[in-house]
Amino acid sequence: MRHAAIIGTGQTNHTRRRDDVTQPELIREAAERALADAELKPSDIDAVIISNMEMFEGRAMPELWAAEGAFAAGKPCMKVATGGTSGTSGCIAGFHQISSGLFDVVLVIGFEKHSEGHTQTGMALVDPFWDRSVASGALGNFALSVSQYMAERGVTEEHAARVAVKARRNAANNPHAHLKMPDVTVADVMASPVLAHPIRKLDMCPQSDGAAAIVVASEDKAKKLSPRPAWVNAAITRHEQPYIGDIERRLATMRTLKDASRVVYKQLGITNPLEQFDVAEIYEPVTYAELAWYEILGFCEPGEAGRLIEEGVTAMDGTLPVNPSGGVLCANPVGATGVIRVAEAALQIHGRGEARQVDGAKTALVTGYGVYAWADVIALGAEPGGN
Repeated sequence: MRHAAIIGTGQTNHTRRRDDVTQPELIREAAERALADAELKPSDIDAVIISNMEMFEGRAMPELWAAEGAFAAGKPCMKVATGGTSGTSGCIAGFHQISSGLFDVVLVIGFEKHSEGHTQTGMALVDPFWDRSVASGALGNFALSVSQYMAERGVTEEHAARVAVKARRNAANNPHAHLKMPDVTVADVMASPVLAHPIRKLDMCPQSDGAAAIVVASEDKAKKLSPRPAWVNAAITRHEQPYIGDIERRLATMRTLKDASRVVYKQLGITNPLEQFDVAEIYEPVTYAELAWYEILGFCEPGEAGRLIEEGVTAMDGTLPVNPSGGVLCANPVGATGVIRVAEAALQIHGRGEARQVDGAKTALVTGYGVYAWADVIALGAEPGGN
């Protein structure tokens, strides 16, 4: 298999509403920026992948009616829709298309225009009789699993509030972020309205309109076209059973994320991810999830996530900066959210993160998340083949 690398990235500015553009026009913004970043023309692209949670806008088959906005007219074009992992799964599909030798240059675009549909609150992979009244949609599911996680691991509301503060302050350095709150405090978070105990308003991600794109190239192309490619050194996806009522201790265990990360670590010889990665962009739709992912990803032992956030281990000046972009807590156009994670990690490897750049970043960890049942883990590096 050939090495694949990310040689260009592009994002729209993510916000609550983009009434000034249609969905194809929103896609075009990100596509044009990614191509400009890679110094390529639309004719240089061999194929296009579009990721989108199509039910959120209430329109089916976006790969058909939005393809022209993605410069996909007359080219192979594929849609990827795997829940919250749509974006990271779309990127992985692009990596495989390059690695297999099928194409040399692939454009991956994720998008969501939440403002055009409000169907997501009715989603539920739960029993319609027993679970719907308490577990329908993301918020109810998180409230149940967060309460269990807190009781088991000793995580507190203050720990979660510290995650929110870190994220929103990091986002102030990100021109694309939806929520920028540089002055938010732990007290502010803990005083925000309760949505579903113990989750408060400032613990949750927003609903955003936005798009993000990456240009993926083969090794030969990447070395010719980019001064510092972000090499894809591992990419693993795992799926779980779809009825989440049967997934025991789901936030505390997240079996898909744990298994995918361990496969990546084994491939790359990672024994201490906290020390061996320079930066991480992880998919945390709620503050408590970031804490749980610290443990599941092996950054610390179970029950120690609160210590990591208290000691600033994952802050911008910490051992492993997590989500310098502000993460999902600060921008969540779902079909694009995973692509944003990959694009932001690639920017770090490119050394072009501007105010959110981690000095000397050469290795990056990326995760995707979908309702406890799906997980993607990707490792990028400044050199092909691992550390």
